[in-house]
Amino acid sequence: MPDLLLELFSEEIPARMQKRACDDLKARVTDGLVEAGLTYADAAAFATPRRLALAVHGLTAGSPTLREERKGPRVDAPEKALEGFLRSTGLTRDQLEARDDKKGRVWFAVVETPGRPAAQIVAEVVERVIRSFPWPKSMRWGAGSLRWVRPLHSILCILSDESGASVVDLDIDGIRAGDTTRGHRFMAPEPFSVTSFEDYEAKLRRTKVILNAEERADHIWIEAHNAAFAQGLEIVEDKGLLAEVAGLVEWPVVLMGEIGEAFLDLPPEVLQTSMREHQKFFSVRDPKAGQIVKFVTVANRETADDGATILAGNGRVLAARLGDAKFFWENDLRVVRERGLSGMAEGLAAVTFHSKLGSQADRVARITALAREIAPLVGAKPDLAAEAAGIAKADLVSEMVYEFPELQGIMGRYYAQAAGHDDGVPEACEEHYKPLGPGDSVPTAPVSVAVALADKIDMLTGFWVIDEKPTGSKDPYALRRAALGVIRLVLGNDLSLKLGSICESAFLALLQTYFDKGVLLADVPTGQSYKGEDGKPVPQTLTEKMESFDRIYSLPVGSTLFVNTIGTTVELGKAGSGSHVFSLADQRHVKTDLLAFLHDRLKVHLRDEGIRHDVIDAVLAMPGSDDLTLVVKRAEALSAFLKTDDGENLLQGFKRANNILTQAEEQDGVEYSFGPEPKLAEDATEKALFAALDRAEAEIAPAMQTEDFAAAMSAMAGLRAPIDAFFEAVQINTDNQIVRRNRLNLLHRIRATCLEVADLTRISG
Repeated sequence: MPDLLLELFSEEIPARMQKRACDDLKARVTDGLVEAGLTYADAAAFATPRRLALAVHGLTAGSPTLREERKGPRVDAPEKALEGFLRSTGLTRDQLEARDDKKGRVWFAVVETPGRPAAQIVAEVVERVIRSFPWPKSMRWGAGSLRWVRPLHSILCILSDESGASVVDLDIDGIRAGDTTRGHRFMAPEPFSVTSFEDYEAKLRRTKVILNAEERADHIWIEAHNAAFAQGLEIVEDKGLLAEVAGLVEWPVVLMGEIGEAFLDLPPEVLQTSMREHQKFFSVRDPKAGQIVKFVTVANRETADDGATILAGNGRVLAARLGDAKFFWENDLRVVRERGLSGMAEGLAAVTFHSKLGSQADRVARITALAREIAPLVGAKPDLAAEAAGIAKADLVSEMVYEFPELQGIMGRYYAQAAGHDDGVPEACEEHYKPLGPGDSVPTAPVSVAVALADKIDMLTGFWVIDEKPTGSKDPYALRRAALGVIRLVLGNDLSLKLGSICESAFLALLQTYFDKGVLLADVPTGQSYKGEDGKPVPQTLTEKMESFDRIYSLPVGSTLFVNTIGTTVELGKAGSGSHVFSLADQRHVKTDLLAFLHDRLKVHLRDEGIRHDVIDAVLAMPGSDDLTLVVKRAEALSAFLKTDDGENLLQGFKRANNILTQAEEQDGVEYSFGPEPKLAEDATEKALFAALDRAEAEIAPAMQTEDFAAAMSAMAGLRAPIDAFFEAVQINTDNQIVRRNRLNLLHRIRATCLEVADLTRISG
């Protein structure tokens, strides 16, 4: 069984494209081989800056001969039907067989597809893959039509077995496949031939090329770690940078260099970001001082001077980059010391957050009001939360964040410290963006939590108001991430919050923003303009507006808005050049819809933790579903309960009671919700069920009140045996109508008691 070795040798492939290219090459070639009738044992793909390689082991020598029987039309069918069948099979009439069938004599065709050698199939598959390869960006060069990420120089394509290696006959736009490749561009540029994957990998290593990207990354990390450790330092871990650098070199040579003394007082994050983004350098930290003191660069070749020239050149470039960073840092500090961080934040008025949601300054005002309201609920002081929220976005107008946007929040912390803020305010400036993703940490400091929640809830509410919600895979404003951030902040800090009320406050804060700007919020009769004697719009208090109607429409000052008494826009009067109607949706609808979105994200979060979707639905249907911590506690308790025998059997008893009761109510056209009378109980099991319900109700109500859901489930479990015995011994739809009504009312009591804990009608099974 031959092995396939394929190498596509080109100019430098961008590091960010190499991993995906490996996966695509492996999948497309192996899928093509299998579709053509070949099988294989295993396959692996590799990438270096100048080559993509694929090794397929245990390939079958050729595809099998296939014999297929096809049933055609009846022998006496019209001639056109027969002609169509012959065209589909590629046979002639004399090659068909007439056989007896249950519908009479029928034509059968036996179609044989001869097998083909592996070399022929490989050539077809490889050419098809190369011509249709899904590079994110590709180019043409010369006079050919072939497209590749960078000019393709050569193709190595061989099949090897015990008898030796043979080149696959393949020619793509004049590039003929062979058995040769090249090593390192500078240290071993001469071509050489190979006979197998093992020979290929070994010769590449001898010519200064490490084929496996993971091996290159491991080598870089180990060498960098050892170099730092020898000087009592440590490498700042950066897995993303490590993977990128491993894709930039074929023969990694680790070098450690010095950072100029003048730049060591820059914040560590500034040094690390500048070196990573501009130079692809690793940061080397002094673990005692916590300061970045050196850098590690990875060269792509060995030099006679052991990298001294390379380090000197890198040092000069780095000094220029850090000189810019130092200028930004000192300039920002000067602004903060002269005007304070609130003075820097004044520049946010000129930064648009969204055309329909105002500036960043408007947003900061809303977040500040909301953070003040949330603060007591999370254990923070309202004044501190408002102070932090008021300056949390100030660094967005700093020169440093303008140059390095990824430092937003981090620089806010430094500037807040420089401005003299304390008591958790600087930390809140950094942490209010968190968590940024599933692996990011969740803030726990009360001030940070208050501002982080206010930031995310304001964003969600604002985009819900202007109807810019996520759709399908599109989420341009990262609202799903914001919703998950709210969920993780609430659950991670075990907070009991009524998110519905907070969303209402965020909605009102948005309206207040426009009212404070003098925007007209008016409810006037149809055909009349709401203006004062001077012809200008008459401002009214926000409270009056909220009490007067459900929908609010706003325009720039000086505009005339005609609306009817229920708030529906009828006609826009003189609105001035460039002005527009800005519609704010109904407050209750926004809250309901936004909570539903949060619940959907919560379902995803809890499903990842092993809680079934129907269990989550059962607790979300209960009152208080805007308290996410309460929902999770209920869901966890219900999930654990349903995994027990008592829970499973009680669920079946509940569903039986509910089904019988529902059918009887539909049939009789009445609702059996009156209290059943114990004195009408005829059977001992019926009397026992009354007693069990009395006990359960007495235990469930206080347990639910104190949020002791485990105790509520335990009390509900006590109903299992009495309900089972009741259904075994008693006929519900008895001829005695008084007894029947009483028993149906008893079923209603079973349903009502169980529904106090969770909506079990939503549980499947």
